[in-house]
Amino acid sequence: MDEAVLEWTYAESPMERNYRVVVAKPGLDGHDRGAKVIARALRDAGFEVVYTGLHQTPEQIVQAVIQEDADALGLSLLSGAHLVLVPRVISLLAAADREDVVIVVGGIIPEDDIAPLTEMGVARVFTPGSPLGEIGTWLEATLDQRELTS
Repeated sequence: MDEAVLEWTYAESPMERNYRVVVAKPGLDGHDRGAKVIARALRDAGFEVVYTGLHQTPEQIVQAVIQEDADALGLSLLSGAHLVLVPRVISLLAAADREDVVIVVGGIIPEDDIAPLTEMGVARVFTPGSPLGEIGTWLEATLDQRELTS
């Protein structure tokens, strides 16, 4: 991996605690370079990261979130199945009483699909070209805010 791609300025203040993030590739999409870059960047920023690998079902992803007691879930989708797979993951998390998990979606997401995803519970959608620093900084601030208000 190109080290220059992973550089960014870390936040001035430390995280409230070490957060655990599950990064998953749901469905049949077999391209995971972006998910691996994000996983590594988050790890380098101080997050505990669990990468589930390719071809995960929504059930497997939610099981990983539960087993790892994750604070956040990053779903990487390039296949176009985001409006089918993401609602299933959200539904399974709700059934498992894990609606506290911050859900982030990244990948090839058409602009018209971002609002429906956020309405169903996705905290943020990052499309190709999103700066790694922005992703890490946003996730840290969001999780810190959740910690301070709960």
